[in-house]
Amino acid sequence: MPYTSVLVVSDNETIVQRFIELLDDQPELIKGRTFRFACYPKHDSLRGKKISGYTIEPLDIKQDYQELIDRHDLVISAHCKQIFPEALVSSIKCVNIHPGYNPYNRGWYPQVFSILNGKPLGATIHEIDAKLDHGKIIDRELVELKTSDTSLTAYTRVQAKELELLKRNLARILTGDYQTLEPEEEGNINFKKDFEALRELDLAEEITFQHAIDRLRALSHPPFKNAYFIDTATGKRIWLRVELEEE
Repeated sequence: MPYTSVLVVSDNETIVQRFIELLDDQPELIKGRTFRFACYPKHDSLRGKKISGYTIEPLDIKQDYQELIDRHDLVISAHCKQIFPEALVSSIKCVNIHPGYNPYNRGWYPQVFSILNGKPLGATIHEIDAKLDHGKIIDRELVELKTSDTSLTAYTRVQAKELELLKRNLARILTGDYQTLEPEEEGNINFKKDFEALRELDLAEEITFQHAIDRLRALSHPPFKNAYFIDTATGKRIWLRVELEEE
C-alpha cells in the first residue's frame, strides 16, 4: 500500500543530504506525501539544520513513539542510533538502511567486526522487527573487504553502497511495492560494549602480526580516537591508528 506520511530518522548528515536530493530529483515521490526529518536530540550538528526546505527536528523515539504511530504510516531509519520500541514497529511500517550485510555482524559498526571475523560486509535495507537489524530483507548487496582496508575505508564504500540501495528502492518502499527475503540464518550481533572491549590494547598480550594488524585497522577510523594503550610511566592513554597503502 502507498504510504503518505513519512518520517526519516537519521544521525548521519551524508545520508540525510542524499535522501533529500533524491526527493528533489524525483518530485513524483513527494506528490501526495509529507516528509519529516529527525535526529537524536543531542546531535548538535544535525539538530535544527535546514536542508533544501526541510528542518531536522530533535526526536526521542522511546519517549515519543505514540506520537509517531498517530502521525505517520512509514518510518525510515537511516543510521539512527535509537532503538525502536516494539510497540512502534508492530503498529506501523518501519524500514532500516543498515551499513552491514544482514544477517552477519548485526548491530554496531559491522565493518569493524567484518575486519576481525571475516564475515561478509555490505549494505542492507530491511523491515524492522523487535530484534536489532533482524527483519525481512528488502534489498542487500555485498561490499568487497580488502586486506588494505581500515574501518574508515571500508565504511566509506559501504555508505556508498547504502546510497545505491536507497536510490534503487526508495520509490518501491514508498509505495509498498516490494518483495522481501527472509534472512537465511540468525547470524550474529555485536553491541557497543563489544566494540568498547576492543579499544584498549594490552601491551603484554602475545598475538600474531596478522591479528595485531587486523585489530589496529579495524579500530582506525579518523578523526575518531579508538585504539589506545596505557603508558605505564605516566598512566596516560596513548592513542594510535594505522594507515595502509597498496602499490
